[in-house]
Amino acid sequence: MAKRSTVLKVTKLKRAFGPVTIFDNFSLEVRTGEAIALTGRNGAGKSTLLRCLIGADRADEGTVEVCGNSMSETSPHIRRDVATVIDDLDFFPDLSVVEHLDLLARAHGITDPDAVVDDVLEEVQLVSQSGQLPGTLSSGQRRRLALATAFVRPRKLLVLDEPEQRLDTEGVDWLAQRLKSERQKGLAIVFASHEPALVETVATRVVELGAPRG
Repeated sequence: MAKRSTVLKVTKLKRAFGPVTIFDNFSLEVRTGEAIALTGRNGAGKSTLLRCLIGADRADEGTVEVCGNSMSETSPHIRRDVATVIDDLDFFPDLSVVEHLDLLARAHGITDPDAVVDDVLEEVQLVSQSGQLPGTLSSGQRRRLALATAFVRPRKLLVLDEPEQRLDTEGVDWLAQRLKSERQKGLAIVFASHEPALVETVATRVVELGAPRG
């Protein structure tokens, strides 16, 4: 069996806001084909941690490396290797659904972007809405579009914050199987979730934030 390489390495991360420490001495290593689920109550620090992992927020202490490269949101290596769905995306108001995905696929040098975009649109069930502007979509459709933006580009690490939000039961089932398939193909995944079925299907390891330490 081939040795799995380390994709994400987090060492002794700390983040505090004034006197309130969100997390401290947090370390994590994620290899190819592993999916780490972050669980815990609201306010436990899951979203803050994910933002630190992708460089959208800066930790007070510690380091984050992706494929051996230090985390920097502007690094071309990081932009190449990390796909994220963290916050509600600010879509370009004048670009249609298909134009958004086509732009992303071409910007990342995807081979045959038309075919990739068509396949992803069908999978996220937005073919009928492909010509619409994002602002005209329902909240669930916008969530599917946000997920589609990650699936039309290359990625070695996928970081998701409660990706099941605003998806119906069918959508959560689809997402669970899609992420499981991505993991089995070697993708490294870190995601926060409150959906037990998603965690059970996708995660190879669960990390509970805010849990009491014995």
